[in-house]
Amino acid sequence: MRKIVVVPYDEKWPEMFNVESFLIKKLLGEVAKDIHHVGSTSVPGLSAKPVIDILLEVSDINELDQCTPAMVNAGYVARGENGIAGRRYFIKESNQRSHQVHAFSVGDRHILRHLAFRDYLRENIDIAISYAEVKHTALLLYKNDAQGYSAFKTSFIEHHLQLALNGLKP
Repeated sequence: MRKIVVVPYDEKWPEMFNVESFLIKKLLGEVAKDIHHVGSTSVPGLSAKPVIDILLEVSDINELDQCTPAMVNAGYVARGENGIAGRRYFIKESNQRSHQVHAFSVGDRHILRHLAFRDYLRENIDIAISYAEVKHTALLLYKNDAQGYSAFKTSFIEHHLQLALNGLKP
C-alpha cells in the first residue's frame, strides 16, 4: 500500500518538472507536441503530494504506444488507459512515486480540463488555500486509502473546475 503524504509547496518542483520534460522530449521526439506541468505541484504555494504531474500532448496516442519501451527504459511503468479512455498513464517510482505522466492526443478534452483547473488555482490563491485544506482533511479522514482520499476531494474539484471552464470567478 502506498503511503499518502501532503507536504508544503517545494520550490524545487518546477525544476523537477523541467528536467523530466526535457527527458520526455528527448525520448519521444516529434510524437511529443507539448508538455505541461499540471496538478498541485504546478501551483506556487499549494500543498501537494510530492509527485510531479505531467500532461503530455501527443500527435497520436497510437504513436505514443510505439514509444512505450523508451518510457519503460527511462524508469516509467506503463499503466495503459488506467481508467480514462484515450489516455496513456505512466508512473515513475523507485521506493516512492516521483512523477506521473497523463498523455492524450492533441485536442482531447482532458487537456483543457487539466489546464483550466491549474490556471484557475494559480489565479485564485484563496481557492488554492481552500483546496489545500480539503486535501489535509482528506488525509486525516482516509490515511492511506487513495480512493477515499480522491473521492473526498471530488466535489470541490468538480465545482471549481466548472467555474474555471465557464470563465467564472469563485
